Amino acid sequence: MTDLNRENLTDNKPDDRSDNVDKLQEMVTNTIENIEEAHDALATASDEEKEQIEQKNERRNAALKGLRKEIKDEYAYQQRKE
Repeated sequence: MTDLNRENLTDNKPDDRSDNVDKLQEMVTNTIENIEEAHDALATASDEEKEQIEQKNERRNAALKGLRKEIKDEYAYQQRKE
């Protein structure tokens, strides 16, 4: 590892989590919008496309659960920090 690379590793920015809840909430909103748009697309999709859309929406719904848990965890962290 070069000196330049070592230097970059030690110059990390401090952990700024102040807007994490907002960022996570935006991700939830975007994911919900994607689910709704995909649901609308089912009307004109082929059988194969419908299957792909449904599978993708299942993954999106699973991601939503994780994002919502992260929001709760992050909010709790911020409350403890204050």
